[in-house]
Amino acid sequence: MIKHIVFFNLAENAEGKTKAENAEFIKTELENLKHLIPQIKHIEVGLNHKDADQNNFDLALYSEFESLEDVNIYQAHPEHKRVAAYIGKVRVSRAAIDYEI
Repeated sequence: MIKHIVFFNLAENAEGKTKAENAEFIKTELENLKHLIPQIKHIEVGLNHKDADQNNFDLALYSEFESLEDVNIYQAHPEHKRVAAYIGKVRVSRAAIDYEI
């Protein structure tokens, strides 16, 4: 099994939305991919708690796949590419890891 974890920091304002609005939009869009991409075994998106350290990342994506090949299929899927393109317009930084368990 592969765990795919990604962290994002978002711009204060981008694409006509505030950081909070973009975070909620991205959360909804990413979690909806579970219904569109069968290779996703589990997906969840967390937003940094409003009272947590503001030096934390703004958003975390946690997902599970059977194999690295399935991660690659997910990343190449048109719906993932659509969401990723939007994230690319509103993020200021990103960190990711894929590891096998």
